Parts: sequence; C-alpha cells; structure tokens
Amino acid sequence: MDFSGFLTQLLNGLAEASSLFLVAAGLSLIFGVTRIVNFAHGSFYMLGLYLAYSLVEHMAGLAGPAGGPLGYWLGLLLAALAVGAFGALVEVVLLRRIYRAPELFQLLATFALVLVVSDAVLWLWGPEELLGRRAPGLAGSIELMGRQYPAYNLFLIALGPLVLGLLWLLLTRTRWGTLVRAATQDREMLGALGVNQAWLFTGVFALGAMLAGLGGAVQLPREPASLALDLRAIGEAFVIVVVGGMGSIPGAYVAALLVAEIKALCVGLGTVQWFGVEVSFSKLTLVVEFLVMALVLVFRPWGLMGRPQAVSRNSAPAEAPLRSGTPLFRAAVVVVLAALAALPLLSAWLPYATVLAQDVLVAVLFAVSLHFIMGPGGLHSFGHAAYYGLGAYGAAVLLKAFSMPMPLAMALAPLVAGAGALVFGWFCVRLSGVYLAMLTLAFSQIVWSVVFQWDAVTGGSNGLIGVWPAPWLGGAAYYYLTLALVGLSVLALRRVLFAPFGYALRAGRDSALRAEAVGIDVRRVQWMAFVIAGGFAGLAGSLFAFSKGSISPEAVAVGQSVNGLVMVLLGGLQTLLGPIVGAAAFSVLQDAILRATEYWRALFGGVILLLVLAFPQGIAGFAQQIAQRRAERPAAAPTILEGPSP
Repeated sequence: MDFSGFLTQLLNGLAEASSLFLVAAGLSLIFGVTRIVNFAHGSFYMLGLYLAYSLVEHMAGLAGPAGGPLGYWLGLLLAALAVGAFGALVEVVLLRRIYRAPELFQLLATFALVLVVSDAVLWLWGPEELLGRRAPGLAGSIELMGRQYPAYNLFLIALGPLVLGLLWLLLTRTRWGTLVRAATQDREMLGALGVNQAWLFTGVFALGAMLAGLGGAVQLPREPASLALDLRAIGEAFVIVVVGGMGSIPGAYVAALLVAEIKALCVGLGTVQWFGVEVSFSKLTLVVEFLVMALVLVFRPWGLMGRPQAVSRNSAPAEAPLRSGTPLFRAAVVVVLAALAALPLLSAWLPYATVLAQDVLVAVLFAVSLHFIMGPGGLHSFGHAAYYGLGAYGAAVLLKAFSMPMPLAMALAPLVAGAGALVFGWFCVRLSGVYLAMLTLAFSQIVWSVVFQWDAVTGGSNGLIGVWPAPWLGGAAYYYLTLALVGLSVLALRRVLFAPFGYALRAGRDSALRAEAVGIDVRRVQWMAFVIAGGFAGLAGSLFAFSKGSISPEAVAVGQSVNGLVMVLLGGLQTLLGPIVGAAAFSVLQDAILRATEYWRALFGGVILLLVLAFPQGIAGFAQQIAQRRAERPAAAPTILEGPSP
C-alpha cells in the first residue's frame, strides 16, 4: 500500500467515524441520563435510513425547489426529526412506565421493541434492500494524489466534528444542557430541586433517537436500507460507547475515530506475508472493534474518557434466602417429568410434541446455566452464547475431524466450553455491571468471528452437517437421553446453590466487601461459577447439535445470547424456577407465533412487552409473590355466632 492508498484509507476511517459517532452519541446521551441500556437504538438508526429513502423519493417527485437539491437535504433532516419524535413517543408510552424496574427488565423491554419495529419496517417497506439516490452536488469524486475519492465522504468527515461541536454548545452553554449534565451526576438531587425529570428524560431520549436517525439518514447514498441494520448498528454503537466511556460524548468521538481507523487500515493492508505466514487483516474487520473493546475493558474498564465507578457496599438488593422445595412442589416436578417421559408414547396423536419438547429441554438447560451466574452470582452476561457455541462446535469437530465416537464427543464438549469460560471468566470477574456485560459480549463476538471464518475446521458460514447421534440413540432414545441429562444437570446446579459454594456465591453478589471481610475470595468463587455455567451451557449446545444433525455460526451469534437473557428475565431472575418457566414459555410462544403469522416478531415482541409491564418480576417471580401473600395472610377471626373452632 503506497502513501496515497494509506491516505485514502485514513479518510475512509474519518468518514466512517462520523457515522459511528452519530449513533453512539445518542446512545451515550440516553444512558448517561436515564441509565437505560437502549437495545432499540439500532432500530432508530434503521428507521432513519428507511424514512430518508421514502422522503427523498417523495421530494424528488415534487415540482419546484422541493424537487431539487433542497428537497434531498430536507428529506434527510425530516427523517431525523421524525425518528426523534418517535423516540419521544416510545419514552412517554413505554419507558416511563418501567424506570423503576430493574435495569435488565428495561433491556428486555427495548429488545421487544426491536422485534416490533423490525416487523413494522418489513410491513411498510418489504424485505428488499432499498438503495437511495446520490446526494446532489456531492455525487462525484475529487482527485486526491492521483486517486479518485468520493466527495460525499468529505461531507461526512466534516459532519462528525460539527455535530460534536453543536452538542458541546448545547450541553455547556444552555440551561437545558446544565440540567442534563446534572442528571448524569445525581438524578435524585435534581428531582429534589423541583426539576421535572419526566420531561427532561423525554427530551434527552428524543435527542438521542434523532441523532441515531440522522446517522442512518446520511448513509442513504452509501448503503442500502435493509432489515439487518438494527442489530449491526447497535453492536457497533455499544462498542463505541463502552470504549469511549459511558456517558462521555467526546469519548464517543475519540472511540469512533480509533475503531474506524483501525478497521480502515485492516482493509487497506489486506493479506500480508509475515515470515512465510499469510495473515489476512481484512478478515479482522468482523471482530476488530470487539478486540479493541475487550482490551480497553481489561486495562481501563471505565473507558478512554469515562470516570471510574465508586465501589458499592451493597451491589445488589436484599433477597429472600433460597428455600428447598415443598412436598407439593416436588410432587409437581415428578408429574411434569412423567408427562415428558410419556410424550414419545403419544407420537401417533402428537407427532410434533416430542420435537418441541426436546427443543424446550435444550433451552431450559441453556437458560438455567445463564441464570446460575446472573441470579445467584449477580454477573450479567451478554455473551453466554459463546459457551453454548463452543460446546456445539466442540462436539461436532471432535466427531467429524477427529472421528471420535458420538458419546465421547458429547462428554468432552462441556470441557471445551468450560475451558473457554475458564479463560474468558478470568477477565470478566474483574468487572461488574454494564462493563462486565459488554466484555462478555466482546468475547462472544470473538468466538463467533473465529467460527465464521475458520472454514477448514468449522465450515465457515456454512457450518458443519452430518452431526448425528449414534445409531443406538435413534428414534425416541435420544429424546430420553436429553431428558435425563437436562434433568440431572438442573438438579446438579440446584444442589450446588444449596452447598457452601452457593452461599459464598450469593454472599459475593449481595456485598462483595463484606464477603471479602469474612474471608471469601469473591473473584475466585465467581470465576468458578463462570466455569460451571459455561460447562453446562456447552452441554446444552452439544445436545442441540446432535438433535439437529448440524451446527452453524448462528448458535454463537448475539441473537442466541439475547434469547438466553429473554428466557431468564421472562421467567424471573430472583427464583430458581424462573429460567425453567421462562425457557419453556419463550420456546413454546416463539414456535406457536412463528407458525401463526409472517410478522411473528412483532407479535412476539408485543407479548414480551405485555409480560414485562404486567409481571416486572417475571412469570415465576409473580407466581411466587402471590403464593407468599397467601401464606402470610392471617386467618380470619371467628365471629361470635361461629364460636371458636374445635
């Protein structure tokens, strides 16, 4: 790569940095004030691009100045304003009702909103990609050291610093900006001073959504509008916000520059020979931002320009101690297991029930393993799919590449996943809160990138096929094996939680400082919990691979991690029964809705929103509250006519 090519890649990085900054600045602003990790922020970006396409096409058909260059730029601006108005509506109608709910339930609500918006876009614009018009006056290119460079990229390079400067003026030179900065420091004190926090939050959310919409709108000449943009954009925005520092607008711009320039240089370097070894830097573009985020979180957890969080003496709200199951509960478990065991006998009347039950069992084990570190451990993970995928691919590779017997491959798969958890967990347990969640996401994306691109071993994007159980496990035998392994695994995890290790784990969750004071090595206990949870997640992945006969990179993708989060939160984080109920409800609802309508995501998201609003403690948590209230209700005193009971 000569100097002109190097300069071109640097300019490409600056243009990409401006695009990333627009989205990340809005997300950082929203988190800094409302403390909501807005998973739907990528949907605002996607809406901005789709609305810009429609408005520009509409403007182009008008007569007069509106149909010329003025109409094009007006269309981009109106798209951003429309997304901002939609964001304000979302805050007033949905988020304002759940500000007092746990942070993870707010995340669940915004994830449900992603599903609803995705199907709304599908219904309005269809599944095809839509490529917009070129920007008037910037459609050509300029000569730069003998190379042609797009003029529109120069506009984007200037747009980022311009928006950064305007945000700085807004936040430092206006009364509204002073209130926003005060809210990021101490929201309770701001409310005590008589400031209307509700409308302040609405304004911040609308501004953040408008910035995301603007980030999408200005991409109109560069990339087509598609339904996959929401998840891609939110992943990149999370990286920028965490690397720059949560709530720091200048930090978001610096992080966007860093990530964009590194990706641009990887593209420019392409494939390089080092000491006879061929290194493809272009393949790193899929994962380089997550590598940067992982490095920053390990060495500077609060980000490049963020502030370190103070150590909390009470890291989790007090929860009731765990209690062993009552005789009635144990009888109910026996009945459920008997019903599951009888399902294959009813295959003549219910042919699909066994297939669905097997999927539910795998989902239960995956959700229970995640709950093990999230509930009793207090460790929030956004990347649990890494261990699920390591177990699935471990079993498949051992079977296909090493010709191991299927039972041995399945037995070793949890060890492969546990080894990954052993390495990743060592870094993760040194963080907490959002930073811990983001580091788990980074490690998960690194695993996904390796799986997606290692064609010789993992099959690349095509995955691996022909991963079938042993012949003696054909028919209903594999179902019974799954039922037995899942049942024993759930029982084992439950026994661990009632053992001294489980008490130490919950002590570290409730107050790390006090646990350390009484001699508990909190980090070591949490690290071991990571390994245990990773091993059981790997077992779930291997069961899934053999049940389907194949495995693909989707098993390691962000969507699988999100599914696990939804299962745990849907059932209830504070109860041991929660992940089981949540996984069963999630799997059955998804299957039923998927077969009922083309727009299953919107319907499924709507159901999740209703459950979040109606049962903020989860389905099992709500049922437990009802049972406790009935148990604590005093018996009615006898009336005079009735007399005392004999």
